[in-house]
Amino acid sequence: MLTKEELLAKAKKPAEDAMRLHQFYRGKVETALKCRVRDFDDFAIWYTPGVAAPCKAIHADPDLVYQYTNKWNTVAVISDGTRVLGLGDIGPKAGLPVMEGKALLYKYLGGVDGIALTLDTKDPDEIIRTVQLLQPALGGVNLEDISQPKCFRILDTLREICEIPVWHDDQQGTAMVTLAALINALKIVRKKINEVQIAFIGAGASTVACGRMIFAYGANPELCYFVDSKGILHKGRIDIEQRKAEFVDKWKLCNITNKENRVGGIAEALKGVDVCIALSQPGPDVIRKEWVQTMAKDAIVFVCANPIPEMWPWEAKEAGAVVVATGRSDFPNQVNNSLGFPGIFRGTLDVRARTITDEMCIAAAEALAGMAEQKGLHPDYILPTMEEWEVFPREAVAVAMKAQEQGVARIKISAEEEYKNASAIIKRAREMTQMMMREGLIARAD
Repeated sequence: MLTKEELLAKAKKPAEDAMRLHQFYRGKVETALKCRVRDFDDFAIWYTPGVAAPCKAIHADPDLVYQYTNKWNTVAVISDGTRVLGLGDIGPKAGLPVMEGKALLYKYLGGVDGIALTLDTKDPDEIIRTVQLLQPALGGVNLEDISQPKCFRILDTLREICEIPVWHDDQQGTAMVTLAALINALKIVRKKINEVQIAFIGAGASTVACGRMIFAYGANPELCYFVDSKGILHKGRIDIEQRKAEFVDKWKLCNITNKENRVGGIAEALKGVDVCIALSQPGPDVIRKEWVQTMAKDAIVFVCANPIPEMWPWEAKEAGAVVVATGRSDFPNQVNNSLGFPGIFRGTLDVRARTITDEMCIAAAEALAGMAEQKGLHPDYILPTMEEWEVFPREAVAVAMKAQEQGVARIKISAEEEYKNASAIIKRAREMTQMMMREGLIARAD
């Protein structure tokens, strides 16, 4: 058992390693060929004059772009850098390492070719227009780290006008993985989702989306509380009502949650509740041990701020929480979007879905939760880890099947075919990386 000092030292090490290794590799992803180049004569096939033939074919039938180019497997990770991880508005250049990291995860975990694109604008209309213009070259778009409330309008508008799936991982991705974790945590403490009281700490894009999806799965909004920087949301929040045209989702939450009309801050929101879901600001000490002690028996605490959770997980356990989760991979129960978006986009791309619906996300959450349950749930294991790579093809199957059921897929495929297809694509991406490491094509940094 590690001491608190050892746990703190362990928590600091990833940041120290990141500074050294980011400088060593000068980026995390690069372009690699996927076709054979036997000699220079092959350039006549891949470029001029041979390339004119597929160009003319696509001109005659635009859907052939999915057959003759990498559009079918390309997702752009797009951000303006206004709400990066737990760092806030640090801009497009400082946000680029995060978007490159996302592209790496897309490839290694989902076999998806991710492209990191940070935009030098904060104007939502310019972001919307830019994504529109990029559509011909992309199979999908992952919006990332865009501040609220504009992130809601950007996503809703693009989902309506684009012919490719557009996804905001801070909303849909976070909500999907959080729902999966909650499904299994409730099984451990033997509580029902429609009966529990939940305190959502934070009222940004991630938390609002979590609430929406958790309510869709059966939680009762009247038994739930949201806390923003000014306190608990309730019908008397004049500051939000006066800007309800801008903060549409927040004002809705003021009216559908908190039936008993609680006021105050985090401490008051946590009293007697069964679940704490925190996606607020980096800690520690944003949530205090004595506040957790006032929660209901067999409490569940998710403290998922990055890079430091709202409180250290061992303090939540000492305060009486039975199940504790964070957003970090160096503690048990990582509730991290990386468990969701690679598999979700794999399934979405494989059936060429026009959009990613909440129902597709819920199907993925059930697949994610189900795999952990099959392996055996316990308080320190409510979700698979990223090392259990078979979770990603399972999610792909769930998403692909739901997309077909909802009529948003352009391609029909059976569950068995999709599992085989997704597994092969993901396995190839992982084995390519491992082969390049063995051969020294990816250099050792030590």
